[in-house]
Amino acid sequence: MKKIIIINGPNLNMLGKREPEIYGYTTLEDIKNNCIEIAKENNISLDFYQSNHEGKIIEKIHEILGNIDAIIINAAAYTHTSIAIHDALKMHKCPVIEVHLSNPKEREKFRHFSYIEPLAKKIFSGYGEKSYYKALNYAISII
Repeated sequence: MKKIIIINGPNLNMLGKREPEIYGYTTLEDIKNNCIEIAKENNISLDFYQSNHEGKIIEKIHEILGNIDAIIINAAAYTHTSIAIHDALKMHKCPVIEVHLSNPKEREKFRHFSYIEPLAKKIFSGYGEKSYYKALNYAISII
């Protein structure tokens, strides 16, 4: 069975409460449950992970090395700051797909740069929670 992981960075555990005018009212748990359903329908094993700690995200990326068919990542604020997450992802041979609920390129200037983007096979941003579903369906289609 093919395996996909969705990795979520800081503050995404607060979806539904944090800036709903930008991120909406859907919770990360809602997104997780919907992604699990999509994965089940496509006979895919899905791991869904979230941490507010950069080191824990890096450790998770290390842990799955060689044991995953695609990585979907919303590194949140670490997208714009973490060379360490970039370096950890760089070790993987599988596709990396970057996800954002909003479109960072249409927001504050400091959000325009992504350390994930040079590694990403594809980026889904600006579709709200549908960014996750589009990314997951894309990952399923290429693995």
